[in-house]
Amino acid sequence: MTIFDVLEMIGGLALFLYGMNVLGDGLKKTSGGKLEKILEKLTSTPLKAALMGAGVTAIIQSSSATTVMVVGFVNSGIMKLQQAVGIIMGANVGTTITAWMLSMSVIESGSFFVKLLKPSSFSPILAIIGVIIIMFSKKDKKKDIATILVGFAVLMIGMDIMSGAVSGLKDVPEFTSILTMFSNPVLGLLAGLALTAAIQSSSASVGILQALCSTGTITYATAIPVIMGQNIGTCVTALISSVGASKDARRAALIHLYYCIVKTTAFMLGFYAIDSFVDFSFMESYISAVGVATVHSLFNIGSCIILLPVSQLFVKLVCFTIPDGPVTELELTKEEMELRSLDVRFLDRPGFALERCKHVANVMAGLAKKSMDMSLNLLYSYNEEEAKEVVRLESEVDKFEDELGTYLVKLSSRDLSGKESQMLSVLLHSIGDFERISDHALNIKEAADEMHEKQLTFSEKATEELQVFATAIKDILNMSMNVFESEDLEMAELVEPLEEVIDQLNVEMKKRHVKRLRKGKCTIELGFILSDITTNFERVADHCSNIAVNLLQSGDEEFEAHEYKDTLKTSDNLDFQGRVMAYRSKYTLP
Repeated sequence: MTIFDVLEMIGGLALFLYGMNVLGDGLKKTSGGKLEKILEKLTSTPLKAALMGAGVTAIIQSSSATTVMVVGFVNSGIMKLQQAVGIIMGANVGTTITAWMLSMSVIESGSFFVKLLKPSSFSPILAIIGVIIIMFSKKDKKKDIATILVGFAVLMIGMDIMSGAVSGLKDVPEFTSILTMFSNPVLGLLAGLALTAAIQSSSASVGILQALCSTGTITYATAIPVIMGQNIGTCVTALISSVGASKDARRAALIHLYYCIVKTTAFMLGFYAIDSFVDFSFMESYISAVGVATVHSLFNIGSCIILLPVSQLFVKLVCFTIPDGPVTELELTKEEMELRSLDVRFLDRPGFALERCKHVANVMAGLAKKSMDMSLNLLYSYNEEEAKEVVRLESEVDKFEDELGTYLVKLSSRDLSGKESQMLSVLLHSIGDFERISDHALNIKEAADEMHEKQLTFSEKATEELQVFATAIKDILNMSMNVFESEDLEMAELVEPLEEVIDQLNVEMKKRHVKRLRKGKCTIELGFILSDITTNFERVADHCSNIAVNLLQSGDEEFEAHEYKDTLKTSDNLDFQGRVMAYRSKYTLP
């Protein structure tokens, strides 16, 4: 084996690992967070959890990624430890599909159609199709699919180059002696563990083993313990991801480690004990890439079938390893649990992370709306407990803006599709409006505090007018929150006409107050309070308008918010003017 063979082998390995990475990224983008949402919900029984874990891992081609996601789910309180164990077991089954894909590289036949199944035959075609789509298509979805094609092609081409480069190793005595050393079960297991821990991918390490099988010098006696070690080495990624996480998240990572250790230890002890008596003749036979895939699959599928019925024993074992101790973790409020679901581990799955952000933003919107509703009620029926609740809600909304905003900024640096980038922009703008709405709710609450402390009341006429104004505010608030949650563009277009009417109500309310002031029916002190309230009302409506316009703007890169509002309010826009007239008749001051 010459230096050029070594360079070719290194190049093939680089292409293989890069192709696996590109393939994973393409699959990740194509899923758009949908697989993770399914994984999050459909895990009610151990069997369902195992099937979901296997299915998702088979699609995203990484048991490590699935397990890290599970650690994140448990850490954020989305998933219970009892659900996680089934998914982890299933993930170890799902990862075996990669070995079968890679085993296609050894297909040998004189048949034309069978040759077409060989990766070296169809990979170049997939690569050129993918490259053409990436170069000329403007649609993100098509580009993501093209990335999968290119990634798969590069993976297979790298595998083919690597297999060809190492074929000369069969004539190197030193290589044969090293393989003989790995026939020792303990040394072979440690070698597989070290390799997988180093590259943090059992699929990649199994692929390297399959490439080495092309030398025709790897026996079952060498391959089996290495495969066993690879199953333990894949636990490193999840263990690293659990550092600094909650107690249950660390337990979830430990479940993966314990499961792999138990199944590997049980197999090694049982298999080699039987071999010492029976002396399996196939152990000295040379193993092929298909043989590696077969051993890998039978081991993981068999382990899952045997251990799944007693999966909850692993939960008890990790709880014993990491006990609750005398002081348990403080019980989190519902709002704190929602913020905790913004786990940094999800940032590696941008589609799902964005879905979590949207969910948390909806919770934030609900808190802002609740604070406004309560502050409006304080104007007519003052209650000290509700006044305190408005203060608490405003503080919670501030916390949501800080943590969600920080998380969104981190997410913005990840590789997002065009649609995902638009949604992230909408979220960043909208959470600022939610925070300002809660600030205005606090201002209104303080106005109610002042009236209560000084025992002031508005005149009957002013109270009636304020009730009409408050009804309009409640309606635009409900509408804008529904628009944000449902992303209903048609409903979004109804917000701006109502905001226009609210501006007019604010002007009219102030004019009427001046008239009452001149007639001596109102005091200057009450006038200042009323002006503060109506100004806050009008600004709440402005923020509701911003929320709707942000959503409308997301689908059009050339959309400009101020220009849009100016265009709407022109006299020749009959549709807009008609809606304004309808709202004006509905919210007529008495």
